[in-house]
Amino acid sequence: MPLSWNEIKTRAIAFMKEWADESREQAESKTFWNEFFNIFGISRRRVATFEQPVKKLNQHTGFIDLLWKGVLLIEHKSRGENLDHAAQQAKDYFAGLQEEELPKYLLVSDFQRFRLHDLDSNTHQEFELPNLLQHLHLFGFIAGYEKRVYSEADPVNIQAAELMGQFHDRLKIVGYDGHDLEVYLVRLLFCLFADDTVIFEKGIFWQYIDLHTKADGSDLAMHLDAIFTVLNTPPEQRLKNLDENLQQFPYINGQLFVERLRVAAFDSEMRKMLLQACALDWGKISPAIFGSMFQAVMNPQQRRNLGAHYTSEKNIQKLIKPLFLDELYREFSRAKGSRAQLTALHQKLAKLHFLDPACGCGNFLIVSYRELRLLEIQVLRELHPGGQGFLNIQDIVQVDVDQFYGIEYEEFACQVAQVAMWLIDHQMNMLVSQEFGQYFVRLPLTKAAKIVHGNSLQIDWQAVVSPADLHFILGNPPFVGKHLQNEQQKTDITLIFQGVSGAGVLDYVTAWYLKAARYIQQTSIRCAFVSTNSVAQGEQVGILWNELYHRYHLKIHFAHRTFAWQNEAKGNAAVHCVIIGFGTQENDNKVIFDYETIKSEPTERKVKNINPYLAEGSDIVILKRSKPLCPVSEMFKGSMPNDGGHLLLSESEKADYLKKEPQGEKFIRPFLGADEFINRINRWCFWLVDIQPHELKRLSLLLKRIEAVKTLRLKSKRATTVKWAQHPTLFTENRQPNNNYLLVPRVSSEHRPYVPIGFLDKNTIASDATFTLSNATLFEFGILTSQMHMAWVKYTCGRLESRFRYSNTIVYNNFPFPNYQQITPAQKSKVEQAAQQVLDIRDLYPESSLADLYDSLTMPPDLLKAHQKLDKAVDLCYRQQPFNSEINRIEFLFSLYEQLTAPMLSLKKTRKSPRRIPLSKKDDDSTD
Repeated sequence: MPLSWNEIKTRAIAFMKEWADESREQAESKTFWNEFFNIFGISRRRVATFEQPVKKLNQHTGFIDLLWKGVLLIEHKSRGENLDHAAQQAKDYFAGLQEEELPKYLLVSDFQRFRLHDLDSNTHQEFELPNLLQHLHLFGFIAGYEKRVYSEADPVNIQAAELMGQFHDRLKIVGYDGHDLEVYLVRLLFCLFADDTVIFEKGIFWQYIDLHTKADGSDLAMHLDAIFTVLNTPPEQRLKNLDENLQQFPYINGQLFVERLRVAAFDSEMRKMLLQACALDWGKISPAIFGSMFQAVMNPQQRRNLGAHYTSEKNIQKLIKPLFLDELYREFSRAKGSRAQLTALHQKLAKLHFLDPACGCGNFLIVSYRELRLLEIQVLRELHPGGQGFLNIQDIVQVDVDQFYGIEYEEFACQVAQVAMWLIDHQMNMLVSQEFGQYFVRLPLTKAAKIVHGNSLQIDWQAVVSPADLHFILGNPPFVGKHLQNEQQKTDITLIFQGVSGAGVLDYVTAWYLKAARYIQQTSIRCAFVSTNSVAQGEQVGILWNELYHRYHLKIHFAHRTFAWQNEAKGNAAVHCVIIGFGTQENDNKVIFDYETIKSEPTERKVKNINPYLAEGSDIVILKRSKPLCPVSEMFKGSMPNDGGHLLLSESEKADYLKKEPQGEKFIRPFLGADEFINRINRWCFWLVDIQPHELKRLSLLLKRIEAVKTLRLKSKRATTVKWAQHPTLFTENRQPNNNYLLVPRVSSEHRPYVPIGFLDKNTIASDATFTLSNATLFEFGILTSQMHMAWVKYTCGRLESRFRYSNTIVYNNFPFPNYQQITPAQKSKVEQAAQQVLDIRDLYPESSLADLYDSLTMPPDLLKAHQKLDKAVDLCYRQQPFNSEINRIEFLFSLYEQLTAPMLSLKKTRKSPRRIPLSKKDDDSTD
């Protein structure tokens, strides 16, 4: 058992006294270093070798005074010799060492002077023997007390996971796979970590494999099986004649080594892999991120970009700080100076319970547990200044892993999560040991996080942990859009949202919101989930939050608006996410975290209330409407050919067709979708609504295209499409305006300051990737291309990735236009003049596309200025006071929307509302 710091200091004082005698000679150097190691309770002979032979660069054989492979190299000189020369001599030996044997520390000494080089940080410390006591902390790594710096992007995390991946592959090749393989790897993970963090006596696992197994690997599996058996056997039950090299392994328990597995088989290459893994500094591994990487090695595709497969701790902190950690620290700050309050807080920390119902490898649980332990250490520091007031550190540490619960679909991830919780617990125990000078370890393992294997959406959460015992639900449930859901996931959505109209469009993550809402009824449990930003945009808001508000009376406590959820690894794809904290109780400390861009740092803003669009405002939801809320023209989706491309032509295809069949030109019309409109791409279609049979008969090439359309539609699985095979000359959905119209693209980049819209001739066919407003006026154009409308778009539209996905039924039909009866002729005229100026300036750039004109980097200054003038004119149609920010605009618009729809959509706390409130039966059935 490693020594406490107090015992180490006592031994160091005796060592200093003994070796202060300058008459001690170089011949006694071995005794010197044996006793030096003994200061830390480590037997030198178990870990390090004297006079290790090594080939130098000049091919001469040298002898290292003392080598602890992978950890420490010592070069000892006679008193008064040059330590610079000694350090260089030691470094010359590196060329003859295997990579896994290279030390992390280099120590040179002459009995009286010590110089310790930290080769990882490229720093060194020098002191004399009388000052050893003040520098003992530098040698904490010998006893296992080394302070660690855990870096998310630390290469050791990726390197370790890659090595385990290679090991996994080799075992699988020889036929060792499935459940046994997964458990085997988790056991090895524990042993490797334990070997570097004094769960085991430091280095004994590595040394055992290196010295007691054959080079060809033939007996490695047998020895590993023996180690696993010993780790599961209490000392009093072990064989009395058990090999002392096995006897030194402690009793672990914790069920980790209970199950009997098939005996594996290894070869020399696999043994070498394991030794390479032993040589890594597993004490630097971060359990919070390694688990995800470890799981990723099982998937060859994920392994190619291994660093992308973890959740960065920075992002986890965004959730746990406002959910519980900030409040606990505020309570700690208030409690300082009061023993009673500190004691009460300490007891509270030990009673808090957490559930992650989609825990994966346990990232959120691990970081939450670590932060709780760090806070506990601060509380203990206040209660026991100078480490006074207790005899045994184990009597005062109360926070433990059994306060944490998880549910996970993947069995391997469950196993990794449970082990990772033990690993972070041990790291925290080592921190306690450093803080209070007593060695603290929880062995054998008697408590564990409860990680349940199963489908979280079909498991009864109350069977995992009672709501009466739980305080927080948190996590990062899977994001799967409706088009990417497999059959099981669709079944889960149907099960959770039974009876909820329109639930088929919801993202998979929304099911966790509803299940959590049911679970926390009549409790003070607080929840927070990371989610795709679609849960706070577009039609999903009306379906999900109408249910959560009306039936389950949830309140949003805090929210991170859209940001890029990513880590620092190269090549990882950022997901556009939000974080929403909620519960059934009111909260007077509501906070919105805003982001200037999706990659910027958040700014915190205290608000009175947070609506489901993650803006300050009343609890309203915006549902689909088939007709506009205000007295304005109707907007319709463009026309859809459903033709397999046979009625469509590119510029080159059109030219080629007309060379062969020029008489068909009168039936070709410009055809614009969002991409063609914005990027100035010429595309065409055959528009045959008025073609006469005798005309079509003369166009043989066109007839072939018509025949191909008919064949395509007949093969469709949709009955309506098959029916349209009777009319192969026509688009299946013809909504082309009979007059000139305003075109609005359905999808547009979020980087543009305005969604580009424009007037088109009635002979230009608008595709179903656009919306049309027939006979639109300059005033309507001005309103729809203003910052007021853009603010509404950003908050209420759906998203395609992060791009705006406009909707007539959600965005346009619910948009609060200014009150036409209150607008003066002068105000209307200013909007029309400013709108015309925008169009006129656009005409000055005939070679530039709308994508060029509305790119934030290339937008012409005169066009931007014209838009700003238009914005001011539109603003004045709403109110006289200026809008200082987008937040001002959207909060005003939500308030106006509430006035226009009250009392239909206002969600009042004083009465129970029906589960869903359509504006009318027709509105409820409307679609885009």
